[in-house]
Amino acid sequence: MSIRREIHLTRHAQRRMKWRNISLDDVEACLTYPDRVEQMPTGRTNASKSIGKKLIRVSYVEEEERIMVVSVVDRNR
Repeated sequence: MSIRREIHLTRHAQRRMKWRNISLDDVEACLTYPDRVEQMPTGRTNASKSIGKKLIRVSYVEEEERIMVVSVVDRNR
């Protein structure tokens, strides 16, 4: 993403990050330098990135002034 916007985490995303031991730095890296990006029919975007032993997928919606992170998953778990 070329424009720096605030990242907002839903409560669901915060819980998933805590349960799966995924840091905000990991989420930011996935959003900034994804290995793969998929546009979903629901309007969400999924960004994936391999970080260490984790394969992180961040589901988000781009809004005008922020990025709304809806969910975060470690696909290797």
